[in-house]
Amino acid sequence: MEMISVLDISQLKLDEGQKDFFVNRIPPHILENHSKITRPHKHNSYLAILFTKGSGRHEIDFNSYEIKSGSVFLLAPGKTHHWELSEDIDGYIFSHTSDFYDLHYSHNRMHQFPFFYSIQNTPHLALDTKNSKKTEALFQKLFEEYHTKNNFQQQLILSYIDIIYVELSRLYLEENTQKIIRSNSYSEKFQQFEDLIEKNYITEKSPSQYADWMNISPKHLNRITKTVIGKTASEVIADRIILEAKRRFLHTKNSFSAIAESLGYEDYAYFSKLFKKSSGLTPTGFLKLY
Repeated sequence: MEMISVLDISQLKLDEGQKDFFVNRIPPHILENHSKITRPHKHNSYLAILFTKGSGRHEIDFNSYEIKSGSVFLLAPGKTHHWELSEDIDGYIFSHTSDFYDLHYSHNRMHQFPFFYSIQNTPHLALDTKNSKKTEALFQKLFEEYHTKNNFQQQLILSYIDIIYVELSRLYLEENTQKIIRSNSYSEKFQQFEDLIEKNYITEKSPSQYADWMNISPKHLNRITKTVIGKTASEVIADRIILEAKRRFLHTKNSFSAIAESLGYEDYAYFSKLFKKSSGLTPTGFLKLY
């Protein structure tokens, strides 16, 4: 079955001696990895992108974002994305595995940053000129350190990554203060729920099972999801399934019924009703939009 490609970081052009981190300017990144990134794809690592020149559009899981100088994108593993870029595009991109960051900080974790709290939070940040220049200087230092062989290189690379994430988190919270899911006891449980869904949504659709795995009651799980995003636990599970269905409808050549079956639904009629209830469109109607 043809699927959306998932790029492992090792498939990208890495500097010698590196296996779980890379940083590059955008033009050479596109040139060196052209055959792998021209079609919509996912990464199994975290991705941070800063555009400093040029224009275009960046499609991330059916949301379209304008690209211009100062555009920042912060993608957690599993996001499907692709872009259309002008010829004068420039900027920086870096990627790393979860372990690369988490294993070196005893108290910090990737999920502490607001753009990674939840898949519900936007991956986009638009910087003004002042903050764009400040962020560009940090990306430049990271880029330069990556291409040297100085002592304590990895420690300094990790420090630059941490500073970039902290600085961008401050700006992100200022810009999205009313729109994001914040880190608190409910959001941490919601994040746990999302993580479990990501690992099990094809084989497990029951909110009761997820509640059991989380050691809470189904009623409390519903209370959490309603409080955090205004949806029931069943709706959150369905949203993830429908997102994957949309990805496969657009980016594979498989039939609707084959895709439904691959997502755990042998009854296509039932799946089609679920799709329409969640998205407001039939699978055919959805494809016509694209």
